Amino acid sequence: MDPLLLVLLVAGAASAFCWITSLITNETSWVDRLWSIVPVAYVWIFAVAALIEGADATRLVVMALLVTAWGARLTFNFARKGGYTGMEDYRWAILRARMKRWQFQVFNLLFIVLFQNALLVLISLPAYIAWQHPVPFNGWDAAFAVLFAAFLVGETVADQQQWDFHQAKKAAGGTLEPGFLTTGLFAYSRHPNFFFEQAQWWAFYAIGAVALVADGGSWLNWTIAGAALLTVLFIGSTIFTESITASKYSAYAEYQRTTSMLVPLPRRRSKAPETA
Repeated sequence: MDPLLLVLLVAGAASAFCWITSLITNETSWVDRLWSIVPVAYVWIFAVAALIEGADATRLVVMALLVTAWGARLTFNFARKGGYTGMEDYRWAILRARMKRWQFQVFNLLFIVLFQNALLVLISLPAYIAWQHPVPFNGWDAAFAVLFAAFLVGETVADQQQWDFHQAKKAAGGTLEPGFLTTGLFAYSRHPNFFFEQAQWWAFYAIGAVALVADGGSWLNWTIAGAALLTVLFIGSTIFTESITASKYSAYAEYQRTTSMLVPLPRRRSKAPETA
């Protein structure tokens, strides 16, 4: 069977599972629970297909191992926050309250289930390019693989810093000034974990593009849609998340003014206090 067809069949089954379970349980975080799992399966489908065919599968195995490491880390972080215990993303509850029931169900089907599951396929498809062009692994592959691993370490550090802050906040009775994390990597980006997450998939796209370039093609190919749409999704999600945070904490507006939203950058100076 063509590995792309198999990936699409698995994605269809995952989409049906997420939609049906969201209707049965009346909560919509089922895609979140599969987010760190299905891309690993998709990339391994292409890697195994190359191995079975006897093609040079070095690049695809490296890609599969990188995505497996990504998935293991993200699954661990999601699990320790209670993501697999029936806890729904708080943003969906807020959005549900702003919509009529039928409107939210349309949003659930079209965006939460279908769009996000399609996106999980798209970000995995640089592996399809690598499967189509089984040229030897080269220095560019190694460079982008190292870059992917570096971004993975960055996200791990950011998530741990955020976890430690929330644990300290919980120990302090739920209040810890200023109410949100502003130290460590969060001194340079309001969402460093989001930045590193997106950056990993741009590096993953680049590895697939290396295969195409080595076979006479271009650095730019259609699978860039996955990384690009993921970035659009994260920007929209970040803006929505920040609107909620800003409504809870008065100091957040100054944090927004002085600190980059995504890309880690030196912090801008705070406004000098006005004199009488």
